[in-house]
Amino acid sequence: MARKEPAELSEFEKQRLANKVQRDNLVKQLALDAASAGLAPQSVKPQSKSSSSQKRQPAVKKLKVEAVPRRTSSRLAGLEADSELAKRKADDEYSAVQEVERAKRQRVSGDLNLSDVVVAGKEWDQKQNFFVDVVLRGAKPYERTFGDPEVKKTTDKELRALREKMSGLELYDGFEPNRIKITPERIYALGFHPTVDKALIFAGDKLGNLGIFDASQTAPHVKSEPIKAEAQDDEVKSSKRGRNLPWTGSSMKSKPKFKSEEQDEQDLDDSSDPNITSFHLHSRTISSFQFSPLNPSHLYTSSYDSSIRLLDLSKSTSTEVYAPLDSSLDEALSGVEVDSKSPHVLYFSRLDGCLGRTDTRSPGSPDIFQLSEKKIGGFSMHPGIPHFVATASLDRFMRVWDLRKMSGKTGMQVPHSVGEHESRLSVSHAAFNSAGQIATSSYDDTLKIYTFKGMSEWPAGKSLSEKEIQPSSIVRHNNQTGRWVTILRPQWQLYPQDSVQRFCIGNMNRFIDIYTSTGDQLAQLGDDSITAVPAVAQFHPRNDWVAGGTASGKLCLWM
Repeated sequence: MARKEPAELSEFEKQRLANKVQRDNLVKQLALDAASAGLAPQSVKPQSKSSSSQKRQPAVKKLKVEAVPRRTSSRLAGLEADSELAKRKADDEYSAVQEVERAKRQRVSGDLNLSDVVVAGKEWDQKQNFFVDVVLRGAKPYERTFGDPEVKKTTDKELRALREKMSGLELYDGFEPNRIKITPERIYALGFHPTVDKALIFAGDKLGNLGIFDASQTAPHVKSEPIKAEAQDDEVKSSKRGRNLPWTGSSMKSKPKFKSEEQDEQDLDDSSDPNITSFHLHSRTISSFQFSPLNPSHLYTSSYDSSIRLLDLSKSTSTEVYAPLDSSLDEALSGVEVDSKSPHVLYFSRLDGCLGRTDTRSPGSPDIFQLSEKKIGGFSMHPGIPHFVATASLDRFMRVWDLRKMSGKTGMQVPHSVGEHESRLSVSHAAFNSAGQIATSSYDDTLKIYTFKGMSEWPAGKSLSEKEIQPSSIVRHNNQTGRWVTILRPQWQLYPQDSVQRFCIGNMNRFIDIYTSTGDQLAQLGDDSITAVPAVAQFHPRNDWVAGGTASGKLCLWM
């Protein structure tokens, strides 16, 4: 078939194509002219994706990994994969590991014989406590804020005499503070035995140990003697240089017969360790303790293991007097107080914001009062009027309660609230004295003193106005302890012989401060031999003795 010839263009199509070619040439010419004049648009390069423009992914939270048993080969054990025996074996191993972890935190119920829980011959490893001397924020070790210049400038004669008296307390010289390791771990609770004949100090630590130190003992001073060849004389000298082991008071009997002068000096240095007795009463931290007003040989201890124990020093036994009925409950206790009018009634505070009451004569279901939505760090009862209770909590409030009047529904009753005062930050402790005054410490770096007059005449249900609950004195004080130092708490001298109310509190610069009930500072006790913060401070109830405990378990004592 012949190919069809293309049709000839009309005049109109010819003119249209000519116009199109002319228009394209014009556009190209304009583009060339603009480029030569620098007016042409710049070519935009495709923007590469940068790491900063990409949306950042949120950080993946690290989940707490539970303790699981170590993986073992089922093939080597002769078990088929995915068999019932293999699954049962894995479940049994997991249950065993969980049970071990649970047993580590489980409190020990029942009576304890002190001979079974004594910590005998335990040597302290300084390497385990390398965080103690870390300089925390705001702390300036050994920098005094009160001393002799302030005492000499005092114009009030009575105040100056009192300042000279308290500033004149001397550091106990029987042993160096670094030698008196009263507990293996960080001290949380400290106190004196009520006796006035000698200083007998008790301390509770982080692991549930209770240490006892008798300050009537002194370090032996052994004079070096010429070394004789006779074995008998060497044996006598060796027994004289025998080192007293800490915690038990036992002595080492065997010594080399012949010694160099360096060995003699080393033996003499080792003999300066004091005799300290320590008992493991609780499985967790001993938060506080108090002696019974009826029997000074009875000591009540509270712990984070949810229990209260009675230590009978005369019978050498420790008896559990309170614990939750369900042993699996974790209701850590932050404090314990003995009712001065009814010594068989104990009050305790919990970290979940509750205040409890139990009678040791009829242990059963205790009375529990929910006083705060957050942790109650410390509480105290009026020494002479025990139905008044002061609490300090994490919600920044110091509250005063009257136990004579209850309010609320049955089963949810709480004591009557007399009044409350809010601080800028959390309140660590509230301590009552015998004059009806309350001292508190809080994380807003203040010590507050509240003065209430005529409390013995207050009717049940009395409420204080906002003006009446305001502190009478506010003292600036560094209370930023950080993680490695025990929280600073004010502690009153319960029965001062000169009737001048005063309290002590630890100082982050490695001192102990003493103040009056009006906020006047009386003394700042310290020494260059103190190498850590004596955060836990305590007065003897009657004598002018002050003790301080550190995070390394060391004891400082002024008398």
